[in-house]
Amino acid sequence: MYKYLLLLLVCLVCRTASAQTTTNDTIRVRAIIVNNDTLPFIYLKTVQVTDKRLFSNAADAARYQKLVRDVTKVWPYARLAGDKYNQLQKDLAVTTKKKERKRLIETAENDIKGNFEKDLKKLTVTQGAILIKLLDRQTGESGYILLQDLKSDVSAFVWQGFARIFGHNLKTQYNPLEEREIEGIVQQLEARDRANVTK
Repeated sequence: MYKYLLLLLVCLVCRTASAQTTTNDTIRVRAIIVNNDTLPFIYLKTVQVTDKRLFSNAADAARYQKLVRDVTKVWPYARLAGDKYNQLQKDLAVTTKKKERKRLIETAENDIKGNFEKDLKKLTVTQGAILIKLLDRQTGESGYILLQDLKSDVSAFVWQGFARIFGHNLKTQYNPLEEREIEGIVQQLEARDRANVTK
């Protein structure tokens, strides 16, 4: 009798256990096949991991905060100028006519002047130097080369002399290893921009 009762109890438990399965127990994801093995393939957002910055004294912290303010102020101009320069290079690559090339350059210059000349005149010397570095970062060309390409050798020479008066050099190229603080700030700004776009 106990055997039959135990068998009945086992059958009821098995039936109850099988009844607990749900119809929504799978998640569909993309997959790739590698060596006849199917592996899940999931796109993840880029995450920037940074450590809390420590400063040796209050003056160093204040200097860094000023740098953050300056880079944050000029970054939109550098990004926009880089985009406009890249677009201009694409437009110039399409035409070989000297007159058309000159018109394209003047149009781009007038557009930038019309929209940003007042703001750019308000920049401090330090902010201007940072902008020159960021322009090189965005375009891949030093300020001197940009002036030579878009204006003339004479214009590049004149602006180089003007920059030298304030202790700057338009021929210097942006090196992210030498400008680690600026590069770190820019990367944070780019990450913020990407996060705002995906929202």
